[in-house]
Amino acid sequence: MKITHPVTRASFGVAALVTIALLANWLITLTPLGNRGADFTENKVHTLSDGTRSILKELDTPVVIRYYASRSTDYMPEELKLHIRRVDDMLKEYASISQGKLRVEDLDPEPDTDAEDSANLDGINGQRMNDQNLFFGLAVSCLDKKSVIPFIDPRQETMLEFQISKAIADVSTPTKPKLGIMSAFNLKGAPAMMPGQPSTPGWVIYQQLKQSFDVVDITMEAPIIDPKNIKALLLLHPAGITPAAEYAVDQYLLNGGTVVACMDAYSVAAQMTGGGNPMMGQEGTPTTSTLPTLLPAWGVNFESGLVLADPSHATKLAGDRDGLAILTLGDDAMPQKDDVITKNLESLTLFLPGSFTIKGGNGIAATTLLKSSTAAGFVDAMKASQLDPSLARTLKSNGTAYDLVTHLSGKFKTAFPTGKPKDEAAKDNKTPDEKDQKSEGLLEAASSGNVFLIADVDAFYDRFAYNVQNFGGTQMASPSNGNSSLLFNLLDQAIGSKHLIGSRSRSAVARPFTVIQKMESDFDKTVGVKIAEFEEKQKAAQEKLSELQSQKSRGSELYLSPEQEAEIKKLREEQVSYAKLIREQEKDLRRQKDKLSGEITLLNVAAMPSLVIIIGFIFFIKRRSATRAR
Repeated sequence: MKITHPVTRASFGVAALVTIALLANWLITLTPLGNRGADFTENKVHTLSDGTRSILKELDTPVVIRYYASRSTDYMPEELKLHIRRVDDMLKEYASISQGKLRVEDLDPEPDTDAEDSANLDGINGQRMNDQNLFFGLAVSCLDKKSVIPFIDPRQETMLEFQISKAIADVSTPTKPKLGIMSAFNLKGAPAMMPGQPSTPGWVIYQQLKQSFDVVDITMEAPIIDPKNIKALLLLHPAGITPAAEYAVDQYLLNGGTVVACMDAYSVAAQMTGGGNPMMGQEGTPTTSTLPTLLPAWGVNFESGLVLADPSHATKLAGDRDGLAILTLGDDAMPQKDDVITKNLESLTLFLPGSFTIKGGNGIAATTLLKSSTAAGFVDAMKASQLDPSLARTLKSNGTAYDLVTHLSGKFKTAFPTGKPKDEAAKDNKTPDEKDQKSEGLLEAASSGNVFLIADVDAFYDRFAYNVQNFGGTQMASPSNGNSSLLFNLLDQAIGSKHLIGSRSRSAVARPFTVIQKMESDFDKTVGVKIAEFEEKQKAAQEKLSELQSQKSRGSELYLSPEQEAEIKKLREEQVSYAKLIREQEKDLRRQKDKLSGEITLLNVAAMPSLVIIIGFIFFIKRRSATRAR
């Protein structure tokens, strides 16, 4: 049948155009191009970080994200529905950047379905809300490894990208990463010296590290640290470290390694554990530790002779005693509010710590993760350990806030410019030509390295970091503060992926309306004084009336004088006046808000179409000019 009517032809044409547009949009969304866009937000809240992009581009094994969200239920809170859409967009960008190496499976775990069984197998049991089991979590898997985020909490929105990227980095690593540990302590524990005597248990932090990492114990005499195998090196109280060991650490760092160094001005753990037998000529573990050659080369000064006391962070102990050098540090001592290492730490406790002063230079970037207040000062270690009450009188502060945990990053230079330290005994056995030869080693970094410095060791000792109990011979330990979390956060960044080191949390999508808040604050300042003044007068009037009522004789009527009636009338008139003033101010505040809302709406509705029209008009003029030129 031949269609000739113009209206019919136009209708079919419009329908064809709509169909083509819908199909084209659908096809584009199936391609990586359809998931790309421009992010014009202030803090790029819709753009994945460079670290995440590097992790995704380096994937060589397919990774699957099973994304569980109860979409078909009517009981999902509106806040979670909005957050689900944000997570949808984020995971689409993950899949797009991975170039096919990451697949996202969207699953709706309705009751009695395969999706619900899959969620339970992945350890995602859902949250009970309104008598419904609602699911909102994800499981990341690669080969036989799996990492689970049981519930995607909207309150932790800023940490979600880091959690997902860390999970992808963890599962895509085929084996447990190796963590090198160098320490003057016997962290592993020891068997009983004689029958009937108890064995010496290992440190709880050491046992937990072995669960997460392939721990390699490294001697402090003359070690060799392979940067290809050792993902991170933990120096836990390197008391009495030899020059040869420092040189090994130096070369490991210059090859792009990550060092976490925990030092102490006075280790209570060393004092308590002893470790020596004076009767047999054995010396105990030194209470002080430092890195005498490495720290100056890094531009860091560590106070290891005196401990840091801080009245602003002093810990209240039993007997109403103040532990001036036992520091309890909260959010106000963690300046990097968006750093994933300290973001969720509520409180840290350091015991007789030292402190760092960063001199800087040599192209090394320094970031303070934990610091004292400006009221801090140095005191005698022995007096501090004995809680000497005279500390408060002798403490002197110079107004400096000292670093307690610091992150150094960049391309380091060697602390041994003359080469590897020579062993004196070995020198005597060498020929003169051999003595003149320098040991081969790097003088400058082959790639960027990272150093995390912690000014306390006792923070990770069982007695100060955990609540340890024995149940039927089984040791149960639970953290008593955020100390162990701090160390694991550091190591997770260092070992999980080099691209996660120094990661920041994302900016939240939902941000406060600061302009509106300022309007409301100005309103409170303007009207709040008047309201307070009226309330005081109203209270005074009520007190006067109560006083008159109490003076009234039993059985008699209360008669007010003309002056009292006039005063009450005046108060009531003032009440009406102030109420009118408040209403006018509230109306003015609403008018300001409506005006701002109108301007934003106009900008959204008119600005973008106007921009498109202007661009189109420019192209039209250019094309018309080009046509005429022909």
